[in-house]
Amino acid sequence: MKITEQFTEQQKQESLSITQANYIGDFAIRLFFSNGYQKLVDFKPFLEQATHPAIKKYLDKTLFKTYQIKDGNLDWNDFDLCFPLEDLYTNNLITL
Repeated sequence: MKITEQFTEQQKQESLSITQANYIGDFAIRLFFSNGYQKLVDFKPFLEQATHPAIKKYLDKTLFKTYQIKDGNLDWNDFDLCFPLEDLYTNNLITL
């Protein structure tokens, strides 16, 4: 009997996590993912285009640099600001 297992994109994403995040400067963070992929994400355009004060406040560099990795996600102040992992992976931050 041959046993096979198929993986869907959803299963792959569920196991994906951020393992390391290094602040580069000017609101850019290099993210390292559990699959070995790394991406430089520029948060400045997102923050500048935001209209909500709860997001705009992170244009304060001191506050922005208080991020941490929490449960494999990038988190600011207990999920006061956070992004879907897929958006960080593809560097596709969208303001609403």
